[in-house]
Amino acid sequence: MSIWRTSTTLYSRGMRIVVSGTHASGKSTLVSDFALRHPEFAVLPDPFTLVDESWDAPSASLFAAQLRISAARLDPDEAAQDLIAERGPIDFLAYLLALDDVTGASSSRELLERATEMTREALVHVDLLVVLPLTLSDEMAPDADEHLALREAMNDVLLDLIDDPDIVGERTRVVEIGGDRGHRLAALEAFAIDSTRVTAAIARLTVPQRSSVAKDRKGSPRRSARRGS
Repeated sequence: MSIWRTSTTLYSRGMRIVVSGTHASGKSTLVSDFALRHPEFAVLPDPFTLVDESWDAPSASLFAAQLRISAARLDPDEAAQDLIAERGPIDFLAYLLALDDVTGASSSRELLERATEMTREALVHVDLLVVLPLTLSDEMAPDADEHLALREAMNDVLLDLIDDPDIVGERTRVVEIGGDRGHRLAALEAFAIDSTRVTAAIARLTVPQRSSVAKDRKGSPRRSARRGS
């Protein structure tokens, strides 16, 4: 159970895990494997399954719609139970920025500013952000129609965003996980257990404040998972 204070409102809710990464990076498999071992966690599917199916090509409108869905469902008023979400708003902020890089057609400044703010606000409610970076040894073999240039560009932008404290904030714990299917599941379970202990300690505080959790990005070998390193 996590407890924290935002303005004058005190929230209490279950643990929240978001699994992020570019398309064909193993998110669905990891979320499914974790859910089978931990049925107490509600599963929030890829927001793409919740949007109009007529949007069959990458566009700023498509990514903005998914960003809104992924941010809204992390609101503490929406659900109080433990949950694991496939993708969060930071994924779609990364896609918006990557789309600009790949196509050269810039999204509006207002759209990017709003997307950034929604991402920042939603991540306040996330305990553990798990990122699956592309590596040279990835088991995933994307099809030719998987928009490979956008896939790689989004991966690079996402890795930059998780290093930005103005986006991620001080509360959310961020980890990168690589390796094969079994290693990813074991790593996620280990980080989830550790994060549960941290949030339980916060809950025991007499006057809870917005917590500051040390990020595994600092002083860890996570960059070794990045391609070419």
